[in-house]
Amino acid sequence: MDLSLSKEDLAIQARARAFAEKHLFPHEIACDERKLKEKTLVEIRKQAIKHKVNAYNHTKADGGHGYTPLQQVLICEEIGKATCGLWTVVFKASTPLKHGTKWQREKFLLPFNAGKGRSCYAITEKDAGSDPSYVKTTAVRKKGKWVISGEKWFVTSADASSVIIVHAHVDGDPKKPTLFIVDKDAAGVKVKRIPQFMHSYVYEHYEMVFDKVTVDDNRRLGEVGQGFDLTKEWFTETRIEIAAHCLGAAIRATEVANQYASERVQFGKPIRDFQAIEFMLADMAVEIMAAKSLLYRVAAEVSEGMDPKLVHARASAVKLYNSEMAGRVVDKALQILGGRGYMRENPVERLYRDVRVDRIWEGTSEIQRMVIGGQIKKRGLGIYAGWGA
Repeated sequence: MDLSLSKEDLAIQARARAFAEKHLFPHEIACDERKLKEKTLVEIRKQAIKHKVNAYNHTKADGGHGYTPLQQVLICEEIGKATCGLWTVVFKASTPLKHGTKWQREKFLLPFNAGKGRSCYAITEKDAGSDPSYVKTTAVRKKGKWVISGEKWFVTSADASSVIIVHAHVDGDPKKPTLFIVDKDAAGVKVKRIPQFMHSYVYEHYEMVFDKVTVDDNRRLGEVGQGFDLTKEWFTETRIEIAAHCLGAAIRATEVANQYASERVQFGKPIRDFQAIEFMLADMAVEIMAAKSLLYRVAAEVSEGMDPKLVHARASAVKLYNSEMAGRVVDKALQILGGRGYMRENPVERLYRDVRVDRIWEGTSEIQRMVIGGQIKKRGLGIYAGWGA
């Protein structure tokens, strides 16, 4: 069993780490204070291309770099160490676009992977979150076009996007979930509210209204009724990405706490020499080791062509464990830092706010447990407790 990273893997990891440390970390406080300038974001995007971390989840034919799922995880882990969600500046086209028509791929997929435009995803609504069957946004066919009406919540990065991928039910039928590519400046698209959240994410999470928005049939992404399958594929990918971000956040928080514990002297000795601190650092290190082992294992299995149904099952496990782990580890890091860890100028304070959402978005921890429990019931405990032949 070879658990080592290849030279190519290590080179990709090193580029991603250099990118994060040189081009994301220096702008964290400005982002937290909402003073980040557009020219800075433009420069970050340029550096993303230079460091080859853009479009990391797409093939070369689709404008990406053809990285393996394991290599994608290595990138997400490194950029995930940045606070304020600055990792999202690293642009990539939404996954479902790779299933688009030739025209859609040329119009959206390839340009977005090159940084020329961006898409965001609109699925959640006031009464539809964990259960997408409650989506009320409708798409009705009229005279060869589609008329979309509804309201969406938590449309992440909508302010930075040129198009919105809208999850709607054709004719109001939950059995016909369908995706549509809608221009943000199309007639009838309105921003209802820009709510403020606990973390200082680099972009906004709009609440949006689609008031009889008309689009041509060439804006339908996939077949009628295929929307949830495409969304599910997107969820699977993003859950693994979130797990990697959480791992990066936990590692950075632990590094900061470890250094502080070595330098901070109280009662005549570094505080790391007190068992209370030493045991916290030990627990944090073991949590990180377990999370990394699980994440890298799943990523390697996906790289080797694991059955997509198993990918979905294990993505839930890794997202659940790593997001919960990050919360525990960052909390301990803040405790070690004491009052300094509670200051916004400290990355651990920002990470503390950042990682809380990872147990919520792209499927709450409770939803992941439902998926895992359902998979055990359907496939047996071995899907998680066993090991591949």
